Amino acid sequence: MQNSVFPSVLQAVAGDDFTVFAYMIDGSVRKYDVKPLIKKGGVFSQLADIEFFKNKLTVLNDTVAWDISGKRDPADCIDIDPFSISESPLVSDPIKKI
Repeated sequence: MQNSVFPSVLQAVAGDDFTVFAYMIDGSVRKYDVKPLIKKGGVFSQLADIEFFKNKLTVLNDTVAWDISGKRDPADCIDIDPFSISESPLVSDPIKKI
């Protein structure tokens, strides 16, 4: 957990192999692997479509999310618990490498 501050994602960028780089409010960058959720199936099975995964990825509810309807409705998305995101591996900013 991040110093008793509720974790909040400011930006989400799709990485390779069904990963997401999450830019956190505390300035850190976290790499979240979505493959275990995809393997669980159910609502997460939609994320196995790489086009859906990349094109619907956004930030809703202050966390990594996929906008199912395209209406930016926080109730109509697949989102990841922000604490799970904040506990994922800390990485260097991949965008700065470009």
